[in-house]
Amino acid sequence: MSVSLFDKRICTLGEGPLWHPLRQQLFWFDILACRLLSQRDGQRLSWDFERPVSAAGWVDESHLLIADSISLFQLNIDKGDSKVLTLLEDNNSLTRSNDGRADPWGGFWIGTMGRNAEHQAGSIYRYYQGELRKLHSGLTITNSICFDPQGRWVYFSDTAQSLVWKQTLDSEDGWPVHDPEIYLDLSKQQLNPDGAICDRSGNFWVALWGVSQVACFNEKAQLLTTISFPASHLTCPAWGGENLDNLFVTSATLDLSQEDADSQPQAGQTFLSRTDGIKGQAEPAVILS
Repeated sequence: MSVSLFDKRICTLGEGPLWHPLRQQLFWFDILACRLLSQRDGQRLSWDFERPVSAAGWVDESHLLIADSISLFQLNIDKGDSKVLTLLEDNNSLTRSNDGRADPWGGFWIGTMGRNAEHQAGSIYRYYQGELRKLHSGLTITNSICFDPQGRWVYFSDTAQSLVWKQTLDSEDGWPVHDPEIYLDLSKQQLNPDGAICDRSGNFWVALWGVSQVACFNEKAQLLTTISFPASHLTCPAWGGENLDNLFVTSATLDLSQEDADSQPQAGQTFLSRTDGIKGQAEPAVILS
C-alpha cells in the first residue's frame, strides 16, 4: 500500500480527519493551534478559533458540528459564522475535547481528556436529538471512537491504558445497551491506540501513537496488516476519496524529542495511503433535529 504526502502543513497535534461526502473534501484539526484545516481545488484552507478544536461531523453541505474545549458548536464552512449547540464540561478548566465521530443514527460521540492527560480526567458523551449524555468516565486519553458498518457496536479506547473496548448499541436509537467489553489489549506489546475507523467489511483500522503505523484488525481482533508512515506520532485515519478507497492519516510533533524531530521532517503532516481496493464507509450526517 503506497503512502504519499497529502498536506505539508505541520501540526503540533493533527487530529480528527473527516471526509465530507457532499463536498468531497477532507477537514482535520491542529488541536493545540486551535485551527481547522482543509484543502479544496488545490487551495489550502484554515479557520482559527479561540479554543482548542478536535473533532467534527458534517451536518449538510455548508455546516459542520465541531467540538472545542467547552462546547459543541455548528460552523458555517462558507461564511465562517458559528453557534453553540450545547456546552461540554464548560465548568472544568482542566479538560478539553479529543476524539469524536458521528454515529449511524445521526448522533455525535465525543471524548474529553485532561489538557495535560491527567489520570482518569476524561469522559465520553453522546449528543443526540439535542441531548448530551455522559456514557463513560474515568478514562485518561479518550480515542478510537468509530462504528462497525451494521451499527451493531461502537469502539472506543483509552490510549493511556492501551485498551480498546467495544459496546453493543440499540438498533433503534443507537444508545448503548450492554456494558463494554475489551476488544483489544495492546499493553503487552506496549502499543498505544489513538484514533480509529472501520472499513466497509467491518475491519478496525487504528493509528498507533509512537510506532509510525496504522494497524488493521478484523472483528475477532486478529491483526490483518499494518501500514508504515514517515512519522512516529500518528493520530487518526479517515476514509475518503471518490470511491472511499483512500486512507488519510493525521500526525503530530507533540512530545517528540529533538532527535526524533530531526529524523522525522514530515512529522505533523497529513498523509494519504492508497489501500489497494479496500474501501471505507461514508461518514453519516449529524442530525440536529
